[in-house]
Amino acid sequence: MDNNKLDILKEWISNSTNIVFFGGAGVSTESGIPDFRSVDGLYNQEYAYPPERIISHSFYLSNTEEFFRFYKNKMLILDAKPNITHIKLAQLEKQGKLKGIVTQNIDGLHQIAGSKNVLELHGSIHRNYCQSCGSFYNAEFIKNSGSIPKCKCGGIVKPDVVLYEEPLDNSTIKESIKLISQADVLIVGGTSLIVQPAASLIDFYNGNKLVLINKSTTPADDKADLLIHASLGEIFSQF
Repeated sequence: MDNNKLDILKEWISNSTNIVFFGGAGVSTESGIPDFRSVDGLYNQEYAYPPERIISHSFYLSNTEEFFRFYKNKMLILDAKPNITHIKLAQLEKQGKLKGIVTQNIDGLHQIAGSKNVLELHGSIHRNYCQSCGSFYNAEFIKNSGSIPKCKCGGIVKPDVVLYEEPLDNSTIKESIKLISQADVLIVGGTSLIVQPAASLIDFYNGNKLVLINKSTTPADDKADLLIHASLGEIFSQF
C-alpha cells in the first residue's frame, strides 16, 4: 500500500463534511458475497444457462422457476455480515462527514451496518412485492417459499431487484446525480465501472477530489485525482 496516498485520503476525509461513496460488488466480497466478474465470480461458474441470461427480465418471464432456483441459491444471501468498509462508512455518516452512499449492491449490508442515506441503484433483496396485488414480503419469505414464491392472493412475488433489460428507478437516478454532483469528495470503490448506466453517474461529479479504490484497473482510472489499487478492506481498516 502507498502510505502517501493513504495520508492524502485521510486528510481529504478529515477536512470534508460532504463526502459521497459510490460502491460496487467489491464492497461486499469481503462479507462472503461473490461478485459477477472476477475469476471466482458468478459469471465464471457453470450453469445450464449463463447467469447474465438467468437474471434477465425475459428469462424471468419465460423460465420463472429456474430464475428463482438460481436467485435463491446464488443471490439471496441472508447470513452475510457487514465488513469493515460498511462499518467505517456508517461511522463517517454518523460523524456528519458522509452525506450518502450510492450502491450497485442489492444485499442491504450498508443499512445493516447503520448507514441511513443509501441509494440502491439495482434494488434490494429485502424488498419483494406481489405482481398482482402489490403486497410486500421480506427476503426470508422468498428464501423459505416453494419453487416460485406466491402471494396469499395467488400472484407471483418478485424481488425488487433490477434485472437485465429492466430500467433503473428514475427517482433513484435523480437523487444519485444530485448527491454526486454536490459532493466535495467522491470515493468510488469496489466497482469495475463497466455496468451502465450506473457507471456513468460518476461523470456528474464536479469536484477535484475523486478517489478511486479498486484492486484492478477501471475505465475511469485516468479521471481519478487519487488512484489506489487495493482492496477496500485494506484501506478502511487504516481508519
